[in-house]
Amino acid sequence: MKPIITLLYLSLCLHILTLLVAGKSPPIYSPIDDITLACGNSGQQSSNFDPRTWIGDISSKYSPIEDFKSSTASQTRKAPPSSPASQPPYTTARLSYSEFTYKIPLSPGQKFIRLHFNPATYNPDFDRSNSLFSIKAGPFTLLSNFNASVAADFYGGSPLIREFCVNVETEQSLEITFTPAKDAYAFINGIEIVSMPTSLYYTGSPKLIGSRNLYPIENNTALEMVYRINIGGGSISPNQDTGMYRSWDAPDDVYLDDPSRRFSVLPQNNTIILNFVKILEYSAPKAVYVTGRSMGMNKTINKSYNLTWVFPLDPEFYYLVRLHFCEFEADIINYGDRSFQIYMANQTAEELADVIGWSKGNGNPVYRDYVVRMFMPPVGSRKKVDLFLVLAALQNDSLTSYN
Repeated sequence: MKPIITLLYLSLCLHILTLLVAGKSPPIYSPIDDITLACGNSGQQSSNFDPRTWIGDISSKYSPIEDFKSSTASQTRKAPPSSPASQPPYTTARLSYSEFTYKIPLSPGQKFIRLHFNPATYNPDFDRSNSLFSIKAGPFTLLSNFNASVAADFYGGSPLIREFCVNVETEQSLEITFTPAKDAYAFINGIEIVSMPTSLYYTGSPKLIGSRNLYPIENNTALEMVYRINIGGGSISPNQDTGMYRSWDAPDDVYLDDPSRRFSVLPQNNTIILNFVKILEYSAPKAVYVTGRSMGMNKTINKSYNLTWVFPLDPEFYYLVRLHFCEFEADIINYGDRSFQIYMANQTAEELADVIGWSKGNGNPVYRDYVVRMFMPPVGSRKKVDLFLVLAALQNDSLTSYN
């Protein structure tokens, strides 16, 4: 089985530049492959939340491969009227008590795969609670013994999107296979595949927290997105992304360990223009850098508390954590003007973090990547463990400048 590293996205900024944008910004990345497949549907469907057209899999080149003579061949069903998801691709589903496979022609390169689920009781034969299945994409097992209704209930209800990054080695047809467990069924509402730049997340070897080693993220690794949060700001829809239809959730208040820290939200700043001189402009939408949180400028007060977020995660996985930063205050121009420390999972990620040092100037967005492994607690058994992400003021002022 090919390895999967769980990918944890966090759009975290201490001081973030605000940019007022007139109208809708056009995407700045044009994916080679941009496939939106509405499973269990026919023809073409439009959606209010997505400018693209969703193509039905019935009697199309995307029809699944299966034994149609079998009594357990897949069926198509409309979502019940009571379903909270009323837009394609969630209005129809393909369901089956036996295995079925989509064979999708793709160009070589790294891809987003987004799987869309609307857990519902489609009829008495397909009760909501009886879905349990695994999903493979090429050599990668993306989901194992997956119950969409349980996952949707945990993450706040329907619809549910699971996003992955995989690499397609050569020009080929990627096979996505749905395999139900015994006496259970598999289902899917929508499949989305979008090309991504080779340098977006497969960026080399981030620091492995708690070790002197690096953790290479190479093409033989699949990644799953767990959290993508816009700190201090509003949600960002797929339409507002830079051409790859990613979304950012908000608010981040629910992840703060102390609700009183809500005062740390920064007001938007509309006077400085973003300069993407250290990272590619499509790395994240500009809206990611227009809001944020700060501990303020009073070093004495800052030493009395930390900014801490808590993220429930599955144990025994490696997680890639990406933190986005941009310094905009005019007084912060030199190394050491604003320095801080970063901790993850009770371990030091950065002993001396300085956004000006990383970005080389005000208004220059930058991000930092880290890999952290979440271990099972030594006592008892938990389905989730908490990742504590902490930003702390320097306790030793002698560390406030770069060498």
